[in-house]
Amino acid sequence: MIPELRTLIAVARHGTFAAAGEHIGLTQSAVSSQIKRLEESLGFELFDRTGRSATLNAAGGMTLARAEEIVALFSKLGELPSDENANGLLRIGAIASVQSTLLARALVRFRQKFPQLRLRIVPGVSMHLMDQLDAGEIDTSIMIRPPFGMLPELSWQSLVHEPFMLVVPARIKGNGWRKLIQTHPFLRYERTSFGGRMVERFLRSMHLAVQESIELDELQGMVQMVANGLGVALMPMGEAQLPLPRSVRAMSLGEHTFYREIGILQRSPKGSQPAVHQLAQCLRDAAEAGFKPADSPQG
Repeated sequence: MIPELRTLIAVARHGTFAAAGEHIGLTQSAVSSQIKRLEESLGFELFDRTGRSATLNAAGGMTLARAEEIVALFSKLGELPSDENANGLLRIGAIASVQSTLLARALVRFRQKFPQLRLRIVPGVSMHLMDQLDAGEIDTSIMIRPPFGMLPELSWQSLVHEPFMLVVPARIKGNGWRKLIQTHPFLRYERTSFGGRMVERFLRSMHLAVQESIELDELQGMVQMVANGLGVALMPMGEAQLPLPRSVRAMSLGEHTFYREIGILQRSPKGSQPAVHQLAQCLRDAAEAGFKPADSPQG
């Protein structure tokens, strides 16, 4: 029943079934089905339906308030005690590119402070991680900064800025990135992701027509596809992508360079756990120290 209650809250927050579905990763029909299932379970309707619109009725308003209380209480089941040495579970959302780099380094110091805590790394794209944090399914998130405003109960701390570059097979000659991006198959950073939206805005602002080829969200996979001569790609150059294979080279966009900002999204200080604040500090320290070759395993 918790998923249905969260869907009810999302509909009330975003105004329509379609908008709610977009934010929580469900189709409009799936949202409608969940609301219908909830109404059948409760025994009364929550919305006044007119055509395609649905307005929360009086019973729906009362149910919404109770749903928010229930979901808030449910989200606290996994909260940690204030004692630093207590057992507990900390759920950390993280995009793929930080898990083996920034987060891995930060957890070395964090483990020294909280040796008995259990950690669960929850993978996902930034949009879904933000929704999971809002729903109380995770305790903090390391992700790309949203390209839109954030809810007031959430706070953002910036960690690193990664420049986007054009990645091309090394055998391709020439340094004119405008020509190369338009004359070779284009490997697109998945357009519904925050990073992919940045690429799309850049292409439109520069009036660049690309030869759509493959679309994916995995940056390492994108590098390997370029290495195998499948096309060129606009992608952020962070430590997770470096060093590049010898068969690949990255070209600067010069004055047109744009950046992917990676940071920590968490609840406001009053609503966060002590361990979350400590993790944020460890992440800031790891970001400031930067990546050093000595940090890599020697083989």
